Amino acid sequence: MLAKRIIPCLDVKDGKTVKGTNFVNLREAGDPVELGVRYSEQGADELVFLDITASHEERKTFIDLVKRIAANINIPFTIGGGINELSDVDRLLNAGADKISVNSTAIRNPKIIEEIAKNFGSQVCVCAIDASLKDGLWSCYTSGGRNKTDKELFSWAKEVESLGAGEILFTSMDHDGVKTGYANEALRMLSETLNIPIIASGGAGNMQHFRDVFVEGKADAALAASVFHFGEIAIKDLKEYLKKENINVR
Repeated sequence: MLAKRIIPCLDVKDGKTVKGTNFVNLREAGDPVELGVRYSEQGADELVFLDITASHEERKTFIDLVKRIAANINIPFTIGGGINELSDVDRLLNAGADKISVNSTAIRNPKIIEEIAKNFGSQVCVCAIDASLKDGLWSCYTSGGRNKTDKELFSWAKEVESLGAGEILFTSMDHDGVKTGYANEALRMLSETLNIPIIASGGAGNMQHFRDVFVEGKADAALAASVFHFGEIAIKDLKEYLKKENINVR
């Protein structure tokens, strides 16, 4: 069995790391370069950097910030936000990114997934899906959770896989920042119906939530932000706990 991954996420707005609840009420959490270095040193398996207002503001990701983070860390690094065309992907990979995360653009133009996979390899393409559950239906959203679409989580995830995405980063908007655990039922359904890795996002509040997302949610990786940013959980302690729970971590 592949080792489960622990992935801190840096949501960046105006060059600062921020964290909210259910995608709103953002508060500052520190300098993204300093946080990236800290997590790299603490034993995080990967780092995700999301320029959370780039798509909404219709602008490109901050390339200089990407370069500064990449120069200071030695773990795989995924970047999302404001990626609209292949030239954006090329630019970010050249700036030091290992993978690219697309969300709003992929929903508007699914062919971008195919193009990224064909030109750079499936392993470079992470498709992020932000979804919210209402009346039994998981609806997908774009622009940092602002715009509801007609896409449904499970059918969209299948389409994304068929187009060549290498991984899916699923964020439950209902669980985001609430710290009551991940959306394990939906995650398990994704894991059981797809053949690509699923990164779980939204809901981490304590160490047991990480155990549950791997055991009950069958996720391949767990992404979290505020519990790491505000010092509630140390990555080293988390990995030791998971090993004691017989979960294979790096």
